[in-house]
Amino acid sequence: MSKERHGAVTIKGNALTVIGEPVSVGDQAPDVTLTDNGLKPVKISDSNGKVRLISVVPSLDTGICDAQTRRMNEEAAGLGDDVVILTVSAEHPFNQKRWCGDAGVDAVQVLSDHQAMAFGEAYGLWIKEWRLDQRAMFVLDRDGKVTYTEYIPEIAQFPDYDSALAAVKEAV
Repeated sequence: MSKERHGAVTIKGNALTVIGEPVSVGDQAPDVTLTDNGLKPVKISDSNGKVRLISVVPSLDTGICDAQTRRMNEEAAGLGDDVVILTVSAEHPFNQKRWCGDAGVDAVQVLSDHQAMAFGEAYGLWIKEWRLDQRAMFVLDRDGKVTYTEYIPEIAQFPDYDSALAAVKEAV
């Protein structure tokens, strides 16, 4: 088991434990396998050659995560074909598929970390107490190098969309 970091994230000020070490700008992004809504495996490296914005949410069925994913879906239209937006949560792929259909989200690829929590552990996001991933944003260049990170310290906070999108535009 990876390192545990108590207090690395909070919910309404209450400390939670996160499993794994954070990735840093300049690191090669961990190439983990997630599951798409059709239950097919998807590796982070499957989109090499494109700039990737990875938006991580604890649960699509909560207000902030819903808003974050809808915002990324809207932003996808203006970023062009050289950019892929991946939304990752630890929810079951069936729940993600239902949510995407209900929300009309179709411009981002929603992926599940449910099966093995490999993404959460590799990126230092796995919330031990809840078996969910911490809210975060990452930008990877075309070769999989991390060019931007934001680990949101309080689950009930929105990410800095403007900085993440600026990092995407700089990487393109």
